Amino acid sequence: MKLLKLITTSLLLLVVIDNSLGQELKNVKVKDELTINKTTLKDKIKGGWAGQTIGVTFGGPIEFRFCGTMVQDYQKIKWYDGYLKEAMVNNPGLYDDLYMDLTFVDIFEKKGLNAPIEEFAKAYANAGYMLWHANQVGRYNLLHGISAPQSGYWLNNPHADCIDYQIESDFAGLMCPGMPNTASEISDKIGYIMNYGDGWYGGVYMGAMYTLAFTSTDIQYVVKEALKTIPKESRFYKVISDVIQWHQMYPNDWKESWFQIEKKWTEDIGCPDGVYVPFNIDATVNAAYVVLGLLYGNGDFTKTMEISTRAGQDADCNPSSAGGILGTMLGYDKIPAYWKMGLAEAEPIPFKYTTLSLNNVYDIGLSHALQVIQLNGGKVVGDNVTIKIQQPKSVRFEESFVGHYPLEKKWLGKKFSDEITFEFEGTGFVVRAETAKWNSEDNYVAKTEMYIDGTLAEEVELPANFTTRRHEPFWKYQLPKQKHSVRLKILNPNEKNSITLNEVIIYSEKASSIQR
Repeated sequence: MKLLKLITTSLLLLVVIDNSLGQELKNVKVKDELTINKTTLKDKIKGGWAGQTIGVTFGGPIEFRFCGTMVQDYQKIKWYDGYLKEAMVNNPGLYDDLYMDLTFVDIFEKKGLNAPIEEFAKAYANAGYMLWHANQVGRYNLLHGISAPQSGYWLNNPHADCIDYQIESDFAGLMCPGMPNTASEISDKIGYIMNYGDGWYGGVYMGAMYTLAFTSTDIQYVVKEALKTIPKESRFYKVISDVIQWHQMYPNDWKESWFQIEKKWTEDIGCPDGVYVPFNIDATVNAAYVVLGLLYGNGDFTKTMEISTRAGQDADCNPSSAGGILGTMLGYDKIPAYWKMGLAEAEPIPFKYTTLSLNNVYDIGLSHALQVIQLNGGKVVGDNVTIKIQQPKSVRFEESFVGHYPLEKKWLGKKFSDEITFEFEGTGFVVRAETAKWNSEDNYVAKTEMYIDGTLAEEVELPANFTTRRHEPFWKYQLPKQKHSVRLKILNPNEKNSITLNEVIIYSEKASSIQR
């Protein structure tokens, strides 16, 4: 009897120790293989795609309406039966998180899992949807002879660190259950079409979390383990590590962690739209909000949706990522009925610019996952699927905008009808302007030249067509630290398509000091 009590006490002590250290200990030694049935695998894939759709629909109305501030508790974010179908029919452009993914899924389906990068780049560059930030610069580059991976490289793309591939990488994780390194290989091919550095890391990290959501129901484990795919010296790694630490310090107060993110990490130096303003579409900060929602939501779908959305900034993409990852973990059937209201009516509707609906991608997603599993040492025998589990490995280290800090923003405000000149002292500059009108399909293309210090630096075409426009007309980095003169010349001005150059952001090799 005493021996039984001793054994019981010892077991209870082990349980207490295990609980005190959290669920992570249960996942320290991960199995080499996982066997599940096809029904369960498909349920998780469905949960991933459905979770994305729910998240982007929920956050859509407040996207970038709360920059540098959170959505307060008293503000209700609408959700009702039929809203999903209504949004898909009446606001199809909201679903860039989905139709961008599906562009790549469709190529895998039509051209096979070994399709060359050129197929993905061509489909993306020539698609009918409108794009912004890194996506649009990547598209312009491809259409003007700069192929991937140079199309996403920061010297060719001022938006290299933006969120773009981060919101499009879900497909890579969903087709690689339990295989984060294989997902990284897919991202290594496709993510550089539009991003580099932290922008690329965002996609790698999200993809890794999806893969691990197939194998664990422990949110903290998934968030931490996926971070092993990111180099420790990167800004991205440091941001997410801080969010994990702040969650441990303030486990019941997501708002305190949000304030810590704002204080330390919201300074944007790359994206021209985010320099000197509260707007922030940087992958690091928005990934932090995804992780904020996942950690503080702790498996609760409603809390996860609310927190990742109320954190602000890209408030549709962030709950889409969080909802997709948690939906994968829970599986479609366990997503609360409240969040699936009207989903069945939306599932047969093809996303605009594609021929694919959610129902299509549920089936295609399972097919692709089974193929990837078998290509990576797994087996499919009847209804049983055995996955060879991979231990996450870090991808390469890379960094955008090294030695470049915003020094000042100068207002130009000049109509570009002949020549415009300006001078500055620094290492680089970006000129901001609107060269195309919203939804314009005009075929006019402005032919321009950019001279730096008297030498022709670049001949630039500026389409008036919104879909093919150049996001920023002129920029140049890595100039010697000295005084420079810039002359911009338009060769074929057109009164119908007048261009106004708004402002120029000047960069230097050091951040400006505070004047007192």
